[in-house]
Amino acid sequence: MGNRIPEETIEEIRNKVDIVDVISEYVQLKKQGRNYFGLCPFHGEKTPSFSVSADKQIYHCFGCGSGGNVFSFLMNIENCSFTEAAAILAKKLHIDLTINNDANHFSGKSNDFAEMFHAHDLLQKLYHHFLVNTKEGNEAIQYLLKRGFTEETINRFHIGYAPNSWNTAAKFLERRGFNLYEMIKAGLISRRESDGSYFDRFRHRIMFPIWDNQGRTIAFGGRILDEGEPKYLNSPETKIFNKSKTLYGLHLARPEVRKKQQVILFEGYVDVISAWRAGVGNGVASLGTSLTDEQANIIRRNADNVIICYDSDNAGVNATYRAATILNNAGCVVRVAKMPEGYDPDDYIQTFGTESFQNKVIGTSQTLMAFKIEYLRRGKNLQDEGELISYIEEVLSEISLLSKAVERDHYLRQLSDEFSISLDALKSQQNQIYRRLRKNKDISSINRNNNNNYQNTIVLKKNLLPAFHKAERIILAHMLRNEDIAYQIKEQIGCSFNIDVHNAIALFVYAFYEEGNSPNVGSLLQRIGDEQIKSIVSELAMLEININISEEELSDYIKQVLNHPKWLKIKEIEAEKLQAEKQQDIIKAAQLAMKIIEMKKELK
Repeated sequence: MGNRIPEETIEEIRNKVDIVDVISEYVQLKKQGRNYFGLCPFHGEKTPSFSVSADKQIYHCFGCGSGGNVFSFLMNIENCSFTEAAAILAKKLHIDLTINNDANHFSGKSNDFAEMFHAHDLLQKLYHHFLVNTKEGNEAIQYLLKRGFTEETINRFHIGYAPNSWNTAAKFLERRGFNLYEMIKAGLISRRESDGSYFDRFRHRIMFPIWDNQGRTIAFGGRILDEGEPKYLNSPETKIFNKSKTLYGLHLARPEVRKKQQVILFEGYVDVISAWRAGVGNGVASLGTSLTDEQANIIRRNADNVIICYDSDNAGVNATYRAATILNNAGCVVRVAKMPEGYDPDDYIQTFGTESFQNKVIGTSQTLMAFKIEYLRRGKNLQDEGELISYIEEVLSEISLLSKAVERDHYLRQLSDEFSISLDALKSQQNQIYRRLRKNKDISSINRNNNNNYQNTIVLKKNLLPAFHKAERIILAHMLRNEDIAYQIKEQIGCSFNIDVHNAIALFVYAFYEEGNSPNVGSLLQRIGDEQIKSIVSELAMLEININISEEELSDYIKQVLNHPKWLKIKEIEAEKLQAEKQQDIIKAAQLAMKIIEMKKELK
């Protein structure tokens, strides 16, 4: 498809959109001074180095260097083209986006991506139609109503029904011109080896759409209505669906997550839906798989606090321990909601009701350390002296990982009281374990904040730059904000910056103002294709500078830039002079010394 969008439409989107609102859908931002800071979504970090400027409508990460405007942010985080990024923003702003050829809001990616998105969207609507409007869906709707699902719930989560037919979806997609071979890759249908005919992947199942962060359907989960196996069938991974990077229901939960600054993590989509019916609107699910580092980082970017609410069976408790460890390492404050044995969240809500779930499960969640103490106790006979000592050592190892002295003291006293062991003995043993772990570099509290001073380190490195380099950065930063200064620099420096990339930036700025534009970093970034240049421009735009710079100060910076090549020449001559002295060529050394003096006079 053509990806030419009228310039006036792009400007309308740029002028109406707020980059802070857009990025807040992916990153938890907190205001610090004039800018907003959060954890960078493009690289792993535990201390925020990702900055967003509402004034300039740009972002920059001081950790990985990623930077740009709202379009480039969406292109990077959604792995999409400029056209699709524009389409996403136009949809948010209710702007009519006219693009040549048969465009739809999925069309920014290659054709196979577009077909997958479109097919999932159409099938989601078809399955929902079968559930709520046809006789075929009657059994499914009755099952859902019996389980406490309401019409509101069914509509909010777009629940549907896949008919008990071999080829309903295949025929539906074929009639709409989809390439059925591509639909196999999309995980929507399958093919018989015997005769090459196509058949539906999902049959006689209640269908739960799975969405990406934008709310686009990218996969399905299907629960069978009879006693067949598997009970739950999910879409395979495809070009648009990666389980390890997907959290079910995140786009729906985001408003409540922001409001409460907390995520409730469930194992599956049914638990999320049941919890929503119970008044818990900040729930997401890891789709029944073990939580991944990518999912933990997504959670951390959206909220600081997490309550894990998995099943109470052995598999669920073990999964809770693994998930808690991953989330803790990602920098989250983790608590664990205890389910009575034999219950999952959906079962509990069905049996005990919504109020009990909110108050007795979510409301009484325990700290991560309290959960670990119980977890480590499982399967041990604490009446046996050897197992008791082993258990206490394991708990002391976990206590050693706590960063706060008050917490360590609290749990040490708890152990002392429960097992009638001297508090001094426990503290002594815990200190020994701490020293051993620290020696082995296993103390997570040491590593947990390994990014704490990252921004300070970056600032320090910038301050250690040579004077001419700092001067060039400051000049360019002023040029981005002031066209009069840009024209002055064009006259006095032109393209004689000492660093090549600075010359490239200067050329972009000169051309931008020559086109009649006013200072607008976001608009300038749209004209830059090179990612390195874009990153540096966004960083320079974030520099804290004196906008009321005096002519004298600006003149000093210009002089540092123009004099740098002369200083380099002086250094070359000094090296020649030193060589002449070594060769005892006194006349040549004296001539070079005079030349150096004259050159230095000119620089004053």
